[in-house]
Parts: sequence; C-alpha cells; structure tokens
Amino acid sequence: MRQPRLLLLFLLLPALAGCTGTPQPATVKAKGKTGSSARIVAETAAAPATPATQQPVARDPHSFSHPDEVVVEHLKLDLTVDFTKKILTGRASLRLHNKTGAGVLFLDTHGLDIRKVLLDGAAEAKFTLHDEQPIFGSALEIQITPATQWVSIDYSTRPDAAALQWLDPEQTSGKKLPFLLSQSEAILARTWVPCQDSPGVRMTYEATLRVPPGMLALMSASNRAQKTADGVYQFEMPQRIPSYLLAIAVGDMTFRAFDARTGVYAETPVTEAAAWELADTPKMVDAAEKLYGPYQWGRYDILVLPPSFPYGGMENPRLTFATPTILARDRSLVSLIAHELAHSWSGNLVTNATWNDFWLNEGLTTYAERRIMETLSGKDYADMLAVIGRQDLDRAIEDAGGLASKDTALRLDIGTRDPDEVTGDLAYEKGALFLRLLEQSVGRQRFDAFLHSYFKTFAFQSMDSDRFVAYLKQNLLGNDEALARKLQVDAWVYAPGLPDNAPVIHSTLLDQVDQQLGAFAKGSPAGQLQTQGWTTNHWLHFLRNLPAATDKTRMADLDAAFHFTDTGNSEILGEWLLRSLRTNYDVAWPALERFLTSQGRRKFLSPLYTEMAKTPAGAEMGLRIYEKARPGYHSVARQSIDKILSWRQP
Repeated sequence: MRQPRLLLLFLLLPALAGCTGTPQPATVKAKGKTGSSARIVAETAAAPATPATQQPVARDPHSFSHPDEVVVEHLKLDLTVDFTKKILTGRASLRLHNKTGAGVLFLDTHGLDIRKVLLDGAAEAKFTLHDEQPIFGSALEIQITPATQWVSIDYSTRPDAAALQWLDPEQTSGKKLPFLLSQSEAILARTWVPCQDSPGVRMTYEATLRVPPGMLALMSASNRAQKTADGVYQFEMPQRIPSYLLAIAVGDMTFRAFDARTGVYAETPVTEAAAWELADTPKMVDAAEKLYGPYQWGRYDILVLPPSFPYGGMENPRLTFATPTILARDRSLVSLIAHELAHSWSGNLVTNATWNDFWLNEGLTTYAERRIMETLSGKDYADMLAVIGRQDLDRAIEDAGGLASKDTALRLDIGTRDPDEVTGDLAYEKGALFLRLLEQSVGRQRFDAFLHSYFKTFAFQSMDSDRFVAYLKQNLLGNDEALARKLQVDAWVYAPGLPDNAPVIHSTLLDQVDQQLGAFAKGSPAGQLQTQGWTTNHWLHFLRNLPAATDKTRMADLDAAFHFTDTGNSEILGEWLLRSLRTNYDVAWPALERFLTSQGRRKFLSPLYTEMAKTPAGAEMGLRIYEKARPGYHSVARQSIDKILSWRQP
C-alpha cells in the first residue's frame, strides 16, 4: 500500500505485568443481544522464541479473535449492494477449524447490524455483541460446539461503514451511475464483514454479489471482464489471504487486457487513458518473477478508481486498487504499480503477523519496487527513486518526533493505537534502506537468493520481526554473530533512529538538478535553467530543495517558466502547492482549492492541510476548503484531516 495515516488513543486494560506482548482489545460489555453480560480478557504472555521455520500461534493486539483456539479457514459471502440505502445486506458463512474443542467463537465487527447466527446452516446460535470500543469496534461472541463446522451470520452494514465509500453519480467520471469502493487495511474489514480481522489469520473465500443491472462488480478474487445482464456476480479466491485484502468495487467500469494474465479496469471514460499509462505492466510482472519466483495469484489486474480513493495504491490480490493521480500522461508515475505488484510477494504471499511488523510488508516491498524499476528503467533511475525515498524518510522521522522517537523503530510497539494512524513512511523507507545495506554487505547475488528462498519458504504464511531476524541471521549471515553486530541488525529492527551504517545513496540523474538549483540560488532566471528531459522525480527534487530565500517574486518567475500551478501532474502540483503555502504565493490558491476538492489521496491532503493549519489565516482557508471537500473524501482521509484542522461537524 501507499501511503500512511494519523494517531488516535483510547484506554484498554494495561498489559499484564512482565508480559512481552502488547494488550489486546480487552474487557468489553455486551449490548444485551442474548444472555448475560460477557467479558473478553486480554491474554498476553511471554513465550520462547519461535523457530524460524514454524508458523506461530499468536494473539493480535488489534483483534478480539482467538485464532489459537478456533480459526476461520474459509469465508462464503452472499451480499446485496443497495445504493439507495448505502448498505450491504446478506450472509457471511465461515468454515471453522476448532483446534482446542472450544465452545465459543470470537469475531471482529464494527458497526454491523447482526440479525441472526446459525450453526451448520440449521440451529440458531446464541450470540453476544459486546459494547463498541473506539477503533476496534465490537467483539461478536458466538456459542458453538466442538463439532461445529460452519457459522453463518445474517447482517447488514451501515451507511457510515469506515471501509466503504459510496459515491454519487456526480462524484464519478461518467456522472451517470454511482460507485462503491472499499479500503480494508488495516482493521476496517470488520466494518463490512464479520471476521477474524488480523493479518495473522489467512483464509480462502468465495462470494456472490447482487448489484443493480448495468453495473460491473469486482473483488480481490477471480473477476469477469463484462457486465452480467442480471447484476449477479460470482467470485472465488482459492489462495489463502488475510482479511485486510478483502476488497469490493461496483460501478460503471470497463476492462482492457494487456496480455493473457494482466489488464486494467477503470471507469469507462478513463479506461483508454489508463490502458495507455499502464501498458508496461506485463514487463513488470516478468521482472518481478525473475527476481522473486513465480507469481502465485493467477491474474494480475489493476483497477483505477475514482479520485476519492485515499491511497496511491492498495495491493488487493489479483486486483490492485490504484489512484487516478498516477495517470500523468507520460508514464512517469508507474513505479507505484511496481510497488503494488511487489506486494504479491512481500505482504500478500508472506504477510506481517501483526501491524507491529508492518515494515515486513512495506520495507521489503519498497526495496523490491526499486529493483523492478531498475530492471525496466536502469540503475540510475532506481537510484533517483531511492534518493527521493530518503528525503521522504527524513520527513517521516521529523513527523514522528525525531530520531529518539520509539515510532522510528522498524518493529513497532503500537499498543492500543490505531495501526492506520501509526504505520507510515518509516516502514517503507527505513525498511528499504536496511535491505539495501544487507544487499551491499553480502552481494546482490547472495541477497537475491536469500529473498527468493524467503518467499518460497514462507509462502501463504505470516511473519513477525523476531522470526524474520532469526531466519536472516541463519540463512543470509550464516549464524555469524560478529557480522550481525557489525551490520547492526538488531539496532535496525528494534531501536529507534537510523544506525550510523545507513547507506548513502547518490543519483547521477539528480546531479544536473543540483546544478540548476545552484544556478537559481545565484540569481539565474527560471527561464534560463536547463531542464530538458526532466521527469517527475527530477522536478520533485528541484521543488523540495529550492533555496530557503525563495520568495513570491521568484515563485512567480518559476511559475511563468514551468507552469507549475497549472500542471496536471499530481505529484509535482502537490509539492508546488506546499511550497506556495510556505511562501504565501497566493496566485496558487485557486489551484490549491481545485486540487483539494478534486482528489482524496491522503499523501497530498495531509501535508497541505497541515501547512495551512500553521497560521490563523491558513487554518481559516483550510476549514473553508475542507467543508466543501470533506463529503467527497474516504473515511480514512476524513479521520486524518478532522484531527489536523480540529474539525467539528457543523
């Protein structure tokens, strides 16, 4: 996935004294569905290190479920999509593996209206829906028997389900039909499906979706390229996935194939532009397979969503969700697709066991993304991406509170915080930098063989930081503790900040940018700068490193020469608008409002609203724009901007 989020706190039971884990969603009171009030007690206990080759059994601090007792192996959905009420209604059936003969099943829900629960399709079960906890939602406690194989839950979502965004026709490209999209990572799947909502639990699934005729329905599963006459769609995901990779989209979409196993879906008016922009996708798949082994998910398709999608991309298996802001008309932003494709190995195939281990998804993926781009565009281009990434890392460290902040460690201790609001660029860029250090230290051939073996060994399993470090030390470093200490492996993973052996990355392609920055700082007019052939990343480096003394007059000179305020490239425009706010270049204010009201990608929204919030006049402008833009943002974007602007619903 690309990109991170913000910070919410609430009280749960403290961790038991002396425990090594973090607290689970703890004591919760029943809403009185059936029976007496029940309790769920957080169970955390110190445990010996798990051998690297074993699949661990662990409680997730962000889930009410007990998969060490009863685990969901398969999910069967039958849902009706109601655009009028903006709800999903139907049944979720879960096939169980009762490991311990337990008499109760705990599931995660958040804002679901539970009507009935059946055991093995017949007997009605007693269940308790516990009081809702901020962030985590409500535990659903179902009475089962040791012999129960299936639990079926009849339920409905609510219009404000956090994972789902319902767009009116005027919010779409076609302006004729509404649109539904989902974003389940990190712990939002529970807002539309009752499940064990933990990345450490993997399941297969199948689904039937019933949508209005004339609309296409898609999921993170097998998909058909054409609309059905009756609006009924069948899906199957035969590979085991965690709940955060459950995804749904419904709207006026069409498909264009790239080759026999790749293609792109998009809103009908956008399809041709998307197909042109992303035409190199088959080459990316080929490059990734040569590096990390066979692609194990069947098809790799991309869905370009409406502009309100809050992230750059989401790695839903078989169907990457992508923002239309990557459609720059010059294929300069397709590294995002390389990133989401790389998740087919790091994240989807081998998954972080809990959100404390988020870096195992994103750090490995960011490293792999740049290796894919190196294959396609050359080492100089990949190094340029890495330099831009290091700039992002420095910003992320500052935003996290500096090098001493515990949130700058790779292995996080999120505690009771919302993982959506803690995980961020640190995991992406510090993780990638650590892997770059390992590659440089042992040699690329050896490191590639290590990663290839890692993905093969742990395919369709979950991985935590301790197991990864143990596997790395044994299989990459040959149990050479002196080498591990020299590389500062433990410091990279568990300690805050950046170790002093962090690789220094140099980009020859950015040397020319630095030369022109020097000329501009000495007074050269913008129109005399040598910028021929610059790509998006050249311009990002230029804008990020403009002299501190750049004032409104010089901003106007740059704008006249390069038309930044009118650019259609979202990455460049976002950086330019940020600089405009810092220099009070008010000529850009109309473009700022258009940008913030026409797309909902948090990567752009959060820095711009944060900058506006620094001054009273800026905060006033931010609130005025946000009041207009907020209805078009996804809930995860609203959650962040609400806090930045201290928003209170009128």
